[in-house]
Amino acid sequence: MSGYSFGPRLTEKGAIFRLWAPAAQRVDVMLGGQIHQLTPGDDGWFAAEIAGAKSGATYRFRINGKTDVPDPGSRFQPNDIAGLSEVIDHKTYPWRATDWRGRPWEETVLLETHVGTFTPEGTYRAMIDKLDHLVATGITALELMPLADFAGQRNWGYDGVLWYAPDAMFGRPDDLKALIDEAHLRGLMVFLDVVYNHFGPEGNYLGLYAPDFFGGADTPWGSAIDYRLPQVRAYAIENAMAWLRDYRFDGLRLDAVHAIVEQGEIPMLHELSREVGKLAADTGRHIHLVLENDDNRATLLDPATNPPRGKYRAQWNDDYHHAWHVLLTGEDKGYYSDYAQNPLDHIVHALGSGFAYQGQPSAHRAGAERGEPSGELAPAAFVNFLQNHDQIGNRALGDRLETLARPEAIEAALVITLLAPMVPMLFQGEEWGSKVPFPFFCDFEGDLANAVRNGRKKEFASAYEKYGDEIPDPLHESSFQAAFVDWDNRNNASGRKRLALVRELLALRKQHIMPRLAGARFGKAEATGEGLLTATWKMGDGTRLHLMANLSDETVTPAQPISGMKIWGNTDTGVGTPWSVEWRIGDK
Repeated sequence: MSGYSFGPRLTEKGAIFRLWAPAAQRVDVMLGGQIHQLTPGDDGWFAAEIAGAKSGATYRFRINGKTDVPDPGSRFQPNDIAGLSEVIDHKTYPWRATDWRGRPWEETVLLETHVGTFTPEGTYRAMIDKLDHLVATGITALELMPLADFAGQRNWGYDGVLWYAPDAMFGRPDDLKALIDEAHLRGLMVFLDVVYNHFGPEGNYLGLYAPDFFGGADTPWGSAIDYRLPQVRAYAIENAMAWLRDYRFDGLRLDAVHAIVEQGEIPMLHELSREVGKLAADTGRHIHLVLENDDNRATLLDPATNPPRGKYRAQWNDDYHHAWHVLLTGEDKGYYSDYAQNPLDHIVHALGSGFAYQGQPSAHRAGAERGEPSGELAPAAFVNFLQNHDQIGNRALGDRLETLARPEAIEAALVITLLAPMVPMLFQGEEWGSKVPFPFFCDFEGDLANAVRNGRKKEFASAYEKYGDEIPDPLHESSFQAAFVDWDNRNNASGRKRLALVRELLALRKQHIMPRLAGARFGKAEATGEGLLTATWKMGDGTRLHLMANLSDETVTPAQPISGMKIWGNTDTGVGTPWSVEWRIGDK
């Protein structure tokens, strides 16, 4: 896929403007105070080359002579989704990290961030000043929550409606490129979260002139996107290519792909992976594709094949998070109910073979079987975490794990997560134990705002009875302001202690785990009723990685110690004391 179907295309004479509008009778482009009629062509496309149009020109489309709409392929919306679209020339940016080709997947340590709350300024440019902190901590990959243009001044990003246009609240396209360029100069990869399962509830005009874009099944966010149509598939796939090619992102995380209705001869997910693989092969770059998928489909995953040829490097492992959350907090409502009976057993399954649910019935899903066997996959097929935006923000108070569990228990979980041979991920501020909440926030108006507010009240009805006005109003700016990362707390006593631990663990990961991760395989994991956990993996160089941990408040006596060279332990006498952990690497 060498070019783009959607969005303006600069030429020697000017620019070609195109719109797929199969239900329209007439399409005009409003440009520079003039109206230019587009010529109808095959398959619902309208197009015209406008002489003199150049980068920086602003425009909009007019449908059937009466309704003005933004370009769904707009590369930038300087005045939000209802404003004029701007022509952007992506070839003029003076990249500095010209030799950057990325890093192998096995070297990935992710930090998930939200641009608007990561710094007081909430911009791409301001994030540059924090990159050295990431490098010093041992983070190798910065992951940005979605950037696609959304309605209003603040949003998590999952309500994007113009997929190609990075939201103007964070800066201009060149500012985003500068962030990525500066990250690459420091050896950092940059990932982007993208949403191909739905559009946001405000500002999407596709149904007006291209109703065939939607059809068939429903999703939690409305009618499913109909990827059976080649034009619709192209809209998503070309969007992925645009982020990777024009901005040089190193990877994408696809949100909630279980809500994508896969129909047609060529499922969209496979085609997207193959097209990205061609780009990686043509450019010699490491490009990584990651899924969020509640269905736990192991058959979609392949961390080793490079470049990708229809599959995905890894999946966010919600099972791992949920089991740990229940063990650390005792919470057992909602989806946590599937892990409540014995959370340690679920942690054992996640450490020993990837998913905890590999085809077993899920009570939370009315007994439906969930997942596929995953033990034959490499451990690097799983992104493990103790917190992320969803698991914090989709709580009534948006409260972090630090406010729910004891430090010694959290630290034991971190020691396991950051040294295990799965890819670890932290959420912004987690590296110093931030307690700053991350509540859900958005900036809708009128009936939509009331619907969102009432929906949250219904979802958290019992919490409203308990906390009342303490629960943040998602529409109020104070909910957004409350989520700003507390950088100064890196320097208090608890922040320094936690950050020192994370830096120590990630340095050990770089030294002992990363060089052995390619070719690593699952081994065996088990636990006793007293909370003693043991696990073993066969690493890529043939050595054995051993873990022993006491995940309880009681002192236990292991039947026998684990063998090999000790690489980390929080006691001098071996595992036995509450929340003690030990890692060793044994002989081949």
